[in-house]
Amino acid sequence: MKKPLKMGHRGAKAYVIENTIESIEKALELGVDGIEVDVHKCASGELVVFHDFTLDRMTNGSGELGKYSLSELKALKVKQQFSIPTLEEVLAVVDKKCVMNIELKGRDTASRVCKVITNFIEEKGWKNEDFIISSFQHHELEDVYNINPNFRLGVLTKASVTDALEFAQTINAYAIHPNYALLSKGNVKLAQHEGYKVITWTVNDDESIKRMISYGVDAIISDNPDRL
Repeated sequence: MKKPLKMGHRGAKAYVIENTIESIEKALELGVDGIEVDVHKCASGELVVFHDFTLDRMTNGSGELGKYSLSELKALKVKQQFSIPTLEEVLAVVDKKCVMNIELKGRDTASRVCKVITNFIEEKGWKNEDFIISSFQHHELEDVYNINPNFRLGVLTKASVTDALEFAQTINAYAIHPNYALLSKGNVKLAQHEGYKVITWTVNDDESIKRMISYGVDAIISDNPDRL
């Protein structure tokens, strides 16, 4: 049985504060095959790596992230010590060392992500296979597909593997990304038989990790990627 790829969730979230450069560096230190990060577009148009739609939980700021410019976001602190990075800053640190799974969180992120990825492929030696673009938001994935149908798309779901597979067909997706609680050996095999990779999240405890490996998933996203 082949071992699934080890993917760090928001970097190495169990060890260093999520979606920070320092968390990305920790994930690389732990020898991950891939790193998953979240992106939003800020008010001045840049893509920032951050999970929440609001700043309150993670920073000393408050309100909707999308209403702040990049310079305003850079002035904030994540958990009193870290900065909010741009997508380009994260990719510069990763520097082709592993696969980047970019989750489109905020609205209107698709076209900007496509531009950034295209630039890193054309100018910095990355390959199309170095990227996966995932989202719960179907219209954002449809936008990516319409801009470049060759980008590798992942359909996120916490509700239904069947629904994810049905939508995946419409955008020629590369993978489905179900929450691990949705998975059985049967639906993993079904998805793979239909031509999709199965990348599951967020699997942290040893028992669940062992179960996902026994199901034959293609990749596991974990806060503790060193446990995989």
